[in-house]
Amino acid sequence: MLKYINWDPIHKFILWKDFSIHIYSLMFFLSFVIGWYIMKYIYRIEKIHQKYLDSLLVYTVLGTIIGARLGQIFFYDISYFSDHWIEAFFPVKENSSKLGIIKGYEFIGYRGLSSHGATVGIILSIFFYNKKKLKKSFFWICDRLCIVATLSAVFIRIGNFFNSEIVGRPCNSSLPWSVKFLQMDTGYGEIVPRHPTQIYESIVYFFIFLFLCFLYRKKNIRNITGYISGIFFILLWSSRFLLEFMKEPQGDEIINMYSLNTGQWLSLPCIIFGIFILYFSRKKKRFLS
Repeated sequence: MLKYINWDPIHKFILWKDFSIHIYSLMFFLSFVIGWYIMKYIYRIEKIHQKYLDSLLVYTVLGTIIGARLGQIFFYDISYFSDHWIEAFFPVKENSSKLGIIKGYEFIGYRGLSSHGATVGIILSIFFYNKKKLKKSFFWICDRLCIVATLSAVFIRIGNFFNSEIVGRPCNSSLPWSVKFLQMDTGYGEIVPRHPTQIYESIVYFFIFLFLCFLYRKKNIRNITGYISGIFFILLWSSRFLLEFMKEPQGDEIINMYSLNTGQWLSLPCIIFGIFILYFSRKKKRFLS
């Protein structure tokens, strides 16, 4: 009897010739759909007109995809994308087949996405959305959207699990939930039982999501502008920082110093930013309003 899980999933559905939909893409899509309904509920109870909802979706989708893609290119895979620049901007992968949407390429959806890049993209998109549409406090919308963002991170990590990417380091095969990623990239090393860090992250993020929902339901807390955002940045990026110790390096990382990888170095400013927001939300309320 095996003491570990052999993970060899069906990770995509072929719809037509070279056109396929990956489960990662479905998880990405699902995160936006559920996020839209959560924000619809929030806008309704806070008496924000629903006309602002659709434009919020457009801004956040664009900010997420553009930011996440650019983050992946510059933080993790600059050497690869410098030689495959079409893949950097389009959801395709070079393929000998001639039946794709772009000749010689297969449609795969956007798979290489950086959560740190997505964070920057979302912050910028919220800024412009708030300036042009909602016209409320910037951190008011951040406090609400960070709840959605945390749940989205849960779905994204499940998608990573199906893609057999962002795998954990080798572990003792006697660990009952250790996983052999049979489809993982050879760059990660030997196919041996590993920590399913994608699942670890999704579980941690789900509990953070529940905690943020709990805070939001407390009217006296959600009325403190920036408080929930501060908690979000501290909890999510601290957990990411710690879980990175259990992961294999991700591609051509640009920063790898003092036993910390790129993901950890990029998480540190996010944690500090969260502490800054939390402090000023309590001490300098007018600063964030």
